[in-house]
Amino acid sequence: MSLAFDARTALVPIDMQRGFVLDPARSNNPAIDANGLRLLSAWRAAGLPLIHVRHDSVQPGSVFTPGQPGNALRPGFEPQGAEPLVTKSVIAAFIGTDLDLRLRRLGVTSVVLFGISTDMCVSTTARVAANLGYRTIVVGDACFTFDQPDADGRPIPADTMHRAHLATLRAEFAEVVDTDALIAALRPRELRAAG
Repeated sequence: MSLAFDARTALVPIDMQRGFVLDPARSNNPAIDANGLRLLSAWRAAGLPLIHVRHDSVQPGSVFTPGQPGNALRPGFEPQGAEPLVTKSVIAAFIGTDLDLRLRRLGVTSVVLFGISTDMCVSTTARVAANLGYRTIVVGDACFTFDQPDADGRPIPADTMHRAHLATLRAEFAEVVDTDALIAALRPRELRAAG
C-alpha cells in the first residue's frame, strides 16, 4: 500500500458533532478529537480538497436535529473559508446528498474518511464509496464507536466493534491507516506547497 496524495484525493470528516459523547463506560478512542484536528491541519496545509459531512436528523426529538446543540460540529471541526459542508439524514454520506457529484466535479478519485461512528456512518460511507469506484482510506484512530448489544442483548464492547468493522473494511472496501502514517505521507506535499 502506497500512501500518495494529490488533488484527486479528498478528506471527508463524517459527523464530528457535539451530540456524540465520548463516554469511557461505553465508547472507545478518547484520542479521536486530537487525531481528527491533526488530520485537518495537515490536510489544509497540503492544500488538498476537503468536504465536511454533518448528520441533520429528521427523527423527532433527535439531538442531531438542526438547531439543537448536538447538531453542531465539535470545536475545531467547523468548515473554514469556502470549505463545503454536505448534510445528510441517513447513515451513508452519499445517499440523498450531492457528495458524489461534488467529488466528481473536483476530479476526485480517492477519499480519506474519519469520524463518528466507526461501525455506522464511517463504515457505511466507506462501503458505498468503494462501490462507487473511489479508492477509499479510513483513518482508524480518528474514529470511535459505542458498545452495541448483540441479537441476544449481550453487550459487544466498543473496542471490539471498532476493531471488527475496521477489519471488515480492510478486507474488502478500504485501506485502514492511522493518523501518524497519513500525516507522514502528506509532509512532502506540505513542504512543496510551502516552497
